[in-house]
Amino acid sequence: MAVGAASVLSPAYISEVAPANIRGRMTTVQQIMIIIGLTVAFVVNWFLARAAGTSTAPFWAGIEAWRWMYLMQAIPAAVFLVALTMIPESPRYLVAKGRIDEARTVLARLFGSAEAEAKLADIRASFSEDHRPRLSDLKNSVTGRIRPILWAGLLLAVFQQLVGINVIFYYGATLWQLAGFTEDQSLQINIVSGLVSIAACFITIALVDRIGRKPLLLIGSAGMAATLIALVYAFANGSVDAAGKLSLSSELGTIALVAANLYVIFFNVSWGPIMWVMLGEMFPNQIRGSALAVCGFAQWFSNYLVAQSFPLMAAGLGLAVSYSLYAAAAVVSFFLVQRFIHETKGVELENMKG
Repeated sequence: MAVGAASVLSPAYISEVAPANIRGRMTTVQQIMIIIGLTVAFVVNWFLARAAGTSTAPFWAGIEAWRWMYLMQAIPAAVFLVALTMIPESPRYLVAKGRIDEARTVLARLFGSAEAEAKLADIRASFSEDHRPRLSDLKNSVTGRIRPILWAGLLLAVFQQLVGINVIFYYGATLWQLAGFTEDQSLQINIVSGLVSIAACFITIALVDRIGRKPLLLIGSAGMAATLIALVYAFANGSVDAAGKLSLSSELGTIALVAANLYVIFFNVSWGPIMWVMLGEMFPNQIRGSALAVCGFAQWFSNYLVAQSFPLMAAGLGLAVSYSLYAAAAVVSFFLVQRFIHETKGVELENMKG
């Protein structure tokens, strides 16, 4: 619940304090930090498993190594808590709550006194004069229907998960063991995937405010579809031993590893950071908080469904069929983005249309 809240509020906060010309890069930094956190976790997990012998063996104080993997998360959580005390409140939030003087002070701190008054006026004009933001604003007051912009946000939130990225991150060690690698090798592959992800996010930083959000999403969808199809090919042509365990030849194993890491690159150049960039900036001020909350819920609920369904699918349908479904989602996402997603590069938050 805490991670879900932070994942929604962080891009909203960043987009509301960053200037429009660097907003995409600033929000992408969040994805870099997420991936760095994942990679550090992979390294810690590998170290603990190796030091204890296996992930299920007792380690410090007689506690199993896998439990220490969870306990280590308390350290960055504590750092995050302390760091949050050092940042100012969002000026858009302060205006929405009628705390105008505080908003003026924050804007002056962020943009300078000369620009603060003009921005404050724009922000105030972007909110409804007759009521503060509320959940019902997500419906068009005339038609009574859900605003199209919310459906676009839900599209981004759900398909970011339906392409199966968190199967790689959550079940990476299990996945590669199913494909014939040892636990130690599988944990090392996770580390490599994390490092590749970090490098890919730096590409996004260089491109997001230059070529825009929509082109990166389209590139990502096409790349993920191609690499997932390559993974399906490798898994479909592997052999199954007497114990029912999938085994890949040296050639197929190489194809699977290369395809998986290219898949991770395409995701982290595009859908990984860009979804959060767009959700943080695409909604008008009046509905941003409510819309982000709904889309964040959809993203994490989709995340949950994918995470819960993969073990059942892998056991019942096999890896090839399971990854065929993720590949199909990547193909569909390309056409949905082409049709329903509009570019937001360089547009001020106060000029976003709902």
